Amino acid sequence: MTTRRLTIKDLPPSERPRERLLAGGAGKLSDAELLAILIRSGTSQETAVQLAERILFEAGGLQQLPRCCLDELLQIKGLGAAKAVTILAALELSTRLASRLRTELPIVSSPGDAAGLVMEEMRHNLREHFRVVLLDSKHKVLGIEEISIGSLNTSLVHPREVFRPAIRKSCASIILLHNHPSGDPTPSREDLDVTRRLSEAGRLIGIEILDHIIIGDGNFVSFREKGLLGNS
Repeated sequence: MTTRRLTIKDLPPSERPRERLLAGGAGKLSDAELLAILIRSGTSQETAVQLAERILFEAGGLQQLPRCCLDELLQIKGLGAAKAVTILAALELSTRLASRLRTELPIVSSPGDAAGLVMEEMRHNLREHFRVVLLDSKHKVLGIEEISIGSLNTSLVHPREVFRPAIRKSCASIILLHNHPSGDPTPSREDLDVTRRLSEAGRLIGIEILDHIIIGDGNFVSFREKGLLGNS
């Protein structure tokens, strides 16, 4: 008689990785849960999540998993050719994506470059969205982080939240971005106050704020161009 493998469906609904991903997003799942979605089933003694946990343990952790070749993966009990090939394919895709992102990073050399990163998306927002463009020492974009949604004020845009992603990614500088739903990018008193406060925090932390750009309906205002940045 064939021994049935334990699958993700054998887990309670609240513990099933696929259902958890659908409910809360991939970021809520552990490394093992994400790997379990790829391998789909476990063994007769282990669920897919338990097998995934063991794979990561025997590989030496997620960071060491890409170093494993097919033969090494096949030596892990319960991991057949189909599962091993699926893991290798996923790892190769992530490697290629990371490589292309490194070589295709846009460079911000002007306020127009920064505004162009988000113009078509943010010009139509019905609420104010405050974002931060993360830059390396050569002004290459490392990412764009959304900090808050709502009317701009010092309680919503706290220096801790603004600089946390910049510190995490070891940024050399950042650019502040937010939109005006009215379509008029003229800075308000709150815009000026927030910019001054964040510029002071940036000087203390050692991460320069290169600009604060307000997005309107097809137009924008650069605080640096207007001499409003407050960190010169």
